[in-house]
Amino acid sequence: MNAAVLIAVMAIVTMILRFLPFIVFNKNTPAYISYLGKVLPAALIGMLVIYCLKDVSMLESPHGIPELIAALSVVVLQAWKRNSLISILSGTVIYMLLVQLVF
Repeated sequence: MNAAVLIAVMAIVTMILRFLPFIVFNKNTPAYISYLGKVLPAALIGMLVIYCLKDVSMLESPHGIPELIAALSVVVLQAWKRNSLISILSGTVIYMLLVQLVF
């Protein structure tokens, strides 16, 4: 019961935070908010890539090969399918298969 209440509260707070900008700004969105909406996703993806690759050692086996293959697969799938969910999920699966079964 406690877990259900906790999940419900977290879901409501998340929904409020997601909908709040649309409620506050309605149809008069300030230019800086529109600008941030365009540039922040790419900046966040860049930051996540750097964070994920920061501990990869090119001097020790497997020399970052699984990470490189997985990252390239994400880029290729994103360019081909234009679907972030498919790209990221596939890259994660490819990385885990490489690390568990190949390297």
